Amino acid sequence: MEKLVSYTEMAPGGIVVNPGNSLEYKTGDWKVLIPVINQETCTRCRICWYVCPDNAIIELDKEYTTKKNRKYKVSYDVNSDFCKGCGMCAQECPVKAIEMVPVEVA
Repeated sequence: MEKLVSYTEMAPGGIVVNPGNSLEYKTGDWKVLIPVINQETCTRCRICWYVCPDNAIIELDKEYTTKKNRKYKVSYDVNSDFCKGCGMCAQECPVKAIEMVPVEVA
């Protein structure tokens, strides 16, 4: 019969023993849809970036000039390694600049 350990002998809970390791685990493999951001209609409000539960919306220091000559200092993209295809970004976009499209299987 195995002896149970006392609570005083147990390791404390809630301790992250290897911080920062979440970047090692690509969690976006099972999605069916992925967001595509239309840079022309995006107003850079950051709502998609804010509501993404997986930090899959990334802000790039990449200038973009629209066809109407509106200049932006940043652009937005999707990190497909971590996006799970939930669609929250598309749902919350006030100008509907994000479309959920089927993932292409290679």
